[in-house]
Amino acid sequence: MGQRSQGGRRTRRPVREVHLRFAHAREQDGREEREERDERAEHAERDGRRDERRNGRRSPGERLSALLGPVLEAPESGLTDAVDVAASGLAEPAEEWSAAGRALLVLGDQLLGRLWSNGWQPADVERIVRRESTPRHTRLVVDLIASEARRYPTAALPARWAAQLAALEARPGWGADDRFLAAVAAREKADRFSTATTVFELLRLLCWLPPIKPVGPAPGRDGSRADAAAAAVDTGTGDPRVLDRIRALLAKAESTEFPQEAEALTAKAQQLMARHSIDHALLAVESGGRERPEAIRIGVDAPYEGAKAALLNAVAAANRCRVVWSQSLGFCTVLGFPVDLESVELLYTSLLVQATAALNQEGAAVRSGSRKRAFRQSFLVAYAERIAQRLSAAASAAEEEYESEAGAAERESRESRLLPALAARDAAVRDSTDRMFPELKSTRAPAARDYAGWIAGQAAADRAQLGSARGALK
Repeated sequence: MGQRSQGGRRTRRPVREVHLRFAHAREQDGREEREERDERAEHAERDGRRDERRNGRRSPGERLSALLGPVLEAPESGLTDAVDVAASGLAEPAEEWSAAGRALLVLGDQLLGRLWSNGWQPADVERIVRRESTPRHTRLVVDLIASEARRYPTAALPARWAAQLAALEARPGWGADDRFLAAVAAREKADRFSTATTVFELLRLLCWLPPIKPVGPAPGRDGSRADAAAAAVDTGTGDPRVLDRIRALLAKAESTEFPQEAEALTAKAQQLMARHSIDHALLAVESGGRERPEAIRIGVDAPYEGAKAALLNAVAAANRCRVVWSQSLGFCTVLGFPVDLESVELLYTSLLVQATAALNQEGAAVRSGSRKRAFRQSFLVAYAERIAQRLSAAASAAEEEYESEAGAAERESRESRLLPALAARDAAVRDSTDRMFPELKSTRAPAARDYAGWIAGQAAADRAQLGSARGALK
């Protein structure tokens, strides 16, 4: 199946110093007004820190940094005590709670900015926090992401970045920044100590996240929006009309109660994707386009993440993409050309919805714990294997359909153009994978140990809609 990144292991190296600065840039009106406001804020903060030092007091940022240091250094055995001490120090005195909230937002901007430089994106951070912590921590990190995003004008956000922020519903909803921690505490129905505990637990996790391979520009970095726009003009991503038809087919596949209809719809969707990829590849060759493979990350969550990664690999392979699984971080990196990456994302999401629905229905009668897990694992492994076969057949059918549409003379011309174009794209994706992940090891799909689960999974895969209701495309 796919490949596992050697760099995916988490290396817990505490960050010893957290440097705070209080020039808190916020996007509002225009560049000149923002710069003038920031300059005033810098002077005010600098004067405030000078006065506080004269009076023997630390600024809110320095105080937060001092409280965080022991939490970052604490071993797992002493973490609870370290967090309790830090939370007590942040929660009291009550009159400094507002200033602590502002300091946290500044620190969050800095930590997230460093994560973006280290390859992370908003969806990755939200996913790892959700995977490792509680919903309360997840909501807090989305707040910090929303705060950090205020630093950039909308036009400076790469398209995928903006889409992730929208999917996370990352919007500042706390009013003035000095109300931040009070608003968080009210939302969570928590006191100051409990809120501060969540803060330090989250900050420790964010500080420990290792660098990962970047899969696209971050906002504010060179080439964030301009390069993406230029690439879209030069190469074109997917035709919106075709993608809308594919989405419509897959939506019907997910909602229908009739297995035969679901099977037909999903098969047709894959044929559309394959044909769309063929047309795009030939257009790129004929136009002399400079299209290059790109990468995206797709979350693969527990349970049964091995079987889910195998399903994603099946979808990617059928669409001329490659998959690298970072198991410890809960995602797969998918490499391919933009039009194919869109197809992979759409189809994998749909098939996972269909597989989950079928699994819940088929596995309802399996009651015992160990047998139930074995059944579900076997079901998903079989489902992924059978889907791989069906997707490959659908892709081949699309190529045959493309060639059969022409007469004998034109057919020979099409074959002479198509095969080299597809081979060149396959080679480009393989080379990009090797450059991005020079040290990989292959991993086998998880084993299936329950015969009934295997049979049920194969049957569900045969029923799954790859997309072929003939009338749906009229």
